Amino acid sequence: MKYLYSILLFVSTQVVSAQNKTVVFQTDFGLKDGAVSAMKGVAMGVDSSLKLFDLTHEIPAYNIWEAAYRLEQTIAYWSAGTVFVSVVDPGVGTQRKSVILKTKAGHFIVTPDNGTLTLIAQSQGIDQIREIDEVQNRRKGSEKSYTFHGRDVYAFTAAKLAAGKITFEQVGQQLPNQIVSLPYQKASIENNSIKGTINILDVQYGNIWTNISGDLFKKFNPKIGDVFKVIIYKNKIKKHESTMPYMATFGGVAKGKPLLYLNSLLQVSFALNMGSFSAVHKVLSGNEWKVEVSKK
Repeated sequence: MKYLYSILLFVSTQVVSAQNKTVVFQTDFGLKDGAVSAMKGVAMGVDSSLKLFDLTHEIPAYNIWEAAYRLEQTIAYWSAGTVFVSVVDPGVGTQRKSVILKTKAGHFIVTPDNGTLTLIAQSQGIDQIREIDEVQNRRKGSEKSYTFHGRDVYAFTAAKLAAGKITFEQVGQQLPNQIVSLPYQKASIENNSIKGTINILDVQYGNIWTNISGDLFKKFNPKIGDVFKVIIYKNKIKKHESTMPYMATFGGVAKGKPLLYLNSLLQVSFALNMGSFSAVHKVLSGNEWKVEVSKK
């Protein structure tokens, strides 16, 4: 009897982990029209007790890399069982697969498999991937709609999963634990330099955020005030080169002066105190933007 109870408890825990009734939406739709509202309406039509939240709807149009980054930036702060819907889908209606990835921590991401899962697969790990069966998991009456899978397939299926109306196994067939991956420079030390990618801009202020972790940076034994050489490339073309001190906070340098610091995610970043590094130096972000940091 005790053994049976343990089995039932285990099964119950596994089901609940996919049914916390929370759905988080991310798109490149913006909020100028009703697209996001339509997705949420579909979700609420599945179960009006769902809790719906926004990650962001301001991903630049078609920017799959930024969608990948914003997911990785956010997902660890949500509890296991949360279902994310990420729709940055320039290939909508084509042969790209519609999938749900379950991370090893128990989160679910509903998205086209077009590179959006690149960073999550690396940092969170893949427990399982299933392709959405669009015959069984599609909003009724949408069969002739080919350009709004976010509403007709992703929001609908995510809501069914989050509400416990389907199990993860009922999403569709299991796929190999492989995803379409965008190429990028992983953070590494080569000779006396650290190389990495400019993941994203701190868009409000124009600061430059890289994928170089504080732990990797510590291998240089940096001290506050130490000066570093920073070279930035777009693909293989040098776009910027300068020196700047390592500081704990922006006020460590004069207004308008550059600094290297660790951002809120404890990753190497560059800024101008009370200025936009991005605008002044015409540096942007994405997997084609690379950086080299070395100690002077």
